[in-house]
Formats: sequence, structure tokens, C-alpha cells
Amino acid sequence: MTALKALSKTALTVLYPRQKCTLVLRGNQIRNLMSRQLVYNEFGDPLQVVKYRECEVPALGKQEVLVRMLAAPVNPADINTIQGKYPVKVNLPSIPGNEGVGFVEQVGSEVQDLQRGNKVILATSLQGTWRNLAVFPRTSLTVVPDALGNVEAATLTVNPCTAFRMLSDFVCLKKDDVVIQNGGNSACGQNVIQICKAWGIKTVNVVRDRPEISELKKYLTNLGATYVFTEEEMRSAQIFKGEVKKPMLGLNCVGGKSGAQLLRYMNHSSTMVTYGGMSREPVIVPTSAFIFKNISCHGFWMTEWNKHAPAEAKEQMKDSLIKLMLTKQLKAPTHKLVKLKDFEEALKNALAPQGFAGCKYILDFTD
Repeated sequence: MTALKALSKTALTVLYPRQKCTLVLRGNQIRNLMSRQLVYNEFGDPLQVVKYRECEVPALGKQEVLVRMLAAPVNPADINTIQGKYPVKVNLPSIPGNEGVGFVEQVGSEVQDLQRGNKVILATSLQGTWRNLAVFPRTSLTVVPDALGNVEAATLTVNPCTAFRMLSDFVCLKKDDVVIQNGGNSACGQNVIQICKAWGIKTVNVVRDRPEISELKKYLTNLGATYVFTEEEMRSAQIFKGEVKKPMLGLNCVGGKSGAQLLRYMNHSSTMVTYGGMSREPVIVPTSAFIFKNISCHGFWMTEWNKHAPAEAKEQMKDSLIKLMLTKQLKAPTHKLVKLKDFEEALKNALAPQGFAGCKYILDFTD
């Protein structure tokens, strides 16, 4: 430390082994440390507008943190943001990515509660996680246990949190209650299945038919799904005639006829929550569902919840989910890790017809 102070007015060049580049220190400032990242300068087709670049990491502010990213998922919301279709607009040029996990490399002079080596995730969206080195505001970071897997940590703040809130905020679910959902194979749907299993709640999961349907049913059942039906099978299912209780909560991420089908099986005075529209068709609610079954319909958007939720509720949710993950009751969704140089493969997967992408692609920044 004394030697560094003595050289505070002189550039000191040292090897930065993890990133295989040169770090130049001038006092407490970082210079000539290059970040490998993706960026887009206009809205449009992600395969056309997203480009790779390398640029210098900016100087670290007093309340900022330098993070070496480990992993960041490619989510549908990321794609919609790049396309300019997401409700939240960004200033261009912009680095994509809402979620991610990394290690703290350096903290600003006024950051007292983080230190080098802390494992952190992004607690606020639109921070630009598709890069190997990034400077983030301290307020955007949350520490997670070192034992938490990189994929689980990188994908913690969107789908697990969405599932947790929808299962907690709309209906007071009790053990052996029933939740019905379409898109049961989606990343959020897989989290719903596992959280319900941990809480003793039964799930009826509707998926679209496909050639490998047997393998998909087996996979979801092993996660903890009580029942898995294709949309065609669901139409003739008899399970609600005595085998299980009618659902008090329905979760709709498809819309159109698929969402309307859920309402047919739901209990009187139950609730359906819509959090996605993969079919790109409007949500259809028969008049009879309102008048004769008194069903309530709501929408949910995790980004909006985060804007208004108290810090205590966020912390409690995070701790509950991490506990489930550490005890292996909540696993990461089916995924594939790809290096930054292969980012186009991840974009192509995310642009596949919704519901048939196969797995979540995650950018892997580790050497």
C-alpha cells in the first residue's frame, strides 16, 4: 500500500490475470482496463443491431463498484428491449442485459459494505449485464452467498421472483391447494412447479404438444409437477371431478384460447393472473366467468412491483428463494452456457417461437 501511495502520481502497469489484459493504476483510479461487451445503437432485430465491442472501463466513482461478471441470461424482456417493444425505453447506445452475477473487483471510496471477492447480483434492471467487466452503482447490487450456483444467482431476480410473488400476493394458498398454469415448461413455470412442491401445493401444468412431449412431461414431473397435460389432453381431463380440488389460482403467460381454457377449470371466486402473452393474442375472459364464477383477473409485472415494494419485502423474498436454492428445492431452469463470442446463438434461441426455445441461454464470462 505504501508503495502504491508513493507512486500515486505515476502510472503503474500490472498484469490483470483473470481477464488477460493490462491494468494501469493512477492513484485509486482504473485506466486502460478493457471491457468485452455487447451493445446496440438502434432498436431493431437483435441479430442485426447487437454488436460486439471492446472499450475502456470508466473511472470508478465514489459510490460505484467494479464487477467482473460471471454469467448473464438472455431473457425475452432483453429481446423486447432491443427491439424497442418493451414498455421501458433505454437511451442509445445501450448495453443489453437485466440480470447477472459477478464478483466485486474494486469498490469506490465511499462504499463501505462491499469488498473485493463478494459475490453480487443485479438488484435493479437495465444496468447492462452483457459484458465481462462493468461499473455499477452500489445501489444496484445485492450480495449473495458464495455457495449459490452461478446460474441460479444469474437468473434469480426475474423468473423465481415473479413466481414467488404471484404465488404469494393474490391468493392465500394453503397446503394441498391447487394452482393451474399454462406455459408450465417456461422458466417461470418451472419455478412455480418447484416452489409449489416445496410449499405442499399441487400444480396442474398445461404445455403445448411437441414431438418430445414424453421427455418434457417426465422432466416437469421430476421437478415436482403434480400433473402435466397438453392443451388437447386438458380439454378432456377429468381430474377436477373428485381427484383434486379445483384451482384457486391460475397463472397465464400465453393468452388467447390457452388463457381462456384455464378459466374453465378454476374454482368459484378464484383468481387468474396474467404475466405474459406468448401467443401474442388478447386475453379472452368469457362473461360467464365473471358473472357465474366470480373469477378475478389481474396482471403482474415484476419490474413494476420492484418500483414500489419496501426493501424488507424484497429482502425476505430473496432470502426465501436462496434458501430453497441452497437446499436443492429450487433448481435453475433448463439452460445452455455460451461464451460471449457465440452471442448470436443465444439471440437466435431467444427469437425462436415462444414456448419452443428448448432452454434458456446464458452468457458465460468465465475464463
